[in-house]
Amino acid sequence: MKVDLNSDMGEGFGPYSLCDDEAMMDVVTSANVACGFHAGDPETMARMVRLARARGVDVGAHPGLPDRQGFGRRELPFGPDELRQQMLYQLGALIAIARAEDVRVSHVSFHAAMGNMVNRDPTLAAAMMAAIRAVDPELIVFGTSGSTIERAALDAGLKTLTLFLADRAYDAEGKLVPRGKPGALVKEEPRLRARVRQFLTEGTVTAIDGTVIPMRARSILVHSDTPGSLELARTVRNEIEAAGGVVTPVSKLLG
Repeated sequence: MKVDLNSDMGEGFGPYSLCDDEAMMDVVTSANVACGFHAGDPETMARMVRLARARGVDVGAHPGLPDRQGFGRRELPFGPDELRQQMLYQLGALIAIARAEDVRVSHVSFHAAMGNMVNRDPTLAAAMMAAIRAVDPELIVFGTSGSTIERAALDAGLKTLTLFLADRAYDAEGKLVPRGKPGALVKEEPRLRARVRQFLTEGTVTAIDGTVIPMRARSILVHSDTPGSLELARTVRNEIEAAGGVVTPVSKLLG
């Protein structure tokens, strides 16, 4: 079994950082790089690209809303075309920085509130996917199984990679439990190991109420801003390899 292991990275700016991005690059196979709106800046983006290139890690764009103080997690009243232009601005910036380092951007993974807004609106999702395709029809779109984002990407003729969020709890409908609610974050190593093992061997996950639900995914996401994220990512990789899996960058997984 080949499985991608990805993380949202470069989510600091200037001298500030959320996690040890350099160490995280030794663990993951695909990096979703913040593009300067919710986090990140040109120097941080270039550093992420260089780190990824040196380690054979795929580079993806991680566009979010222009809201550093809220870390891109607050929905703001932007219109559909404004959101489209914000996404294109960020994607274009990372593509330019990566190209200057002889690196190709392989995928797009929406951040937090921007992703929620796109995923709730099929018309907006279709416009976003058409824009991504216009930039590069080979870009792969990350999303959860059965989501509006996945369907819109496929309708636009784009490849998709479905995600299992190892460090986030799901409800019985397969939706993420909102941050701030008890049990929403999965940080305990035994619980994380059990969830990853269940996903790899059975293709399911146990929801927060005990319901067992199917989990169709080819990539496992660990958020870099989850407390102890580096150790969580190492734990996930260890479980993948213990189950006989091979961690594989998204471009090789779907290539």
